[in-house]
Amino acid sequence: MAAQRRPHRFRGTSTEVERAARDLRRRMTPAEALLWSALRRHQLDGMQFRRQHPVGRFVLDFYCPAAKLAIELDGEVHGEQAERDAERTAVLSAAGYRVMRFRNQEVLDHLDSVLERIRAAIRREPGSPPPNSGEGLGEGATPPAMR
Repeated sequence: MAAQRRPHRFRGTSTEVERAARDLRRRMTPAEALLWSALRRHQLDGMQFRRQHPVGRFVLDFYCPAAKLAIELDGEVHGEQAERDAERTAVLSAAGYRVMRFRNQEVLDHLDSVLERIRAAIRREPGSPPPNSGEGLGEGATPPAMR
């Protein structure tokens, strides 16, 4: 009798991605810990947020299911990393997620402003893009497949 595989908690997410998400939850950056302290337990307008949430091949830093809003925090961004972040944003956007990006230092230095921008994005219709909060691929870019 073959061993029964446990169903993945998130459709399309591998066991490896789920394991990575658990590991990332245990070792958050100072900026992630600060933002999580403001988002957890429905503190921001009563909205539920998840941290290190697996979606397909990615782990989102923070995710608000009701608004389908992904929040990504970036450290020092250099050429290749900026390209990967832009590709990731494009793939998630093409899959229907709204993506906001903040630099770690912005969260540490201006948390109230970051929270206000997140509030503004939550108030927008789920089909509309969030307020400009980071880099994207620009017009005409075609995102690669999510998996």
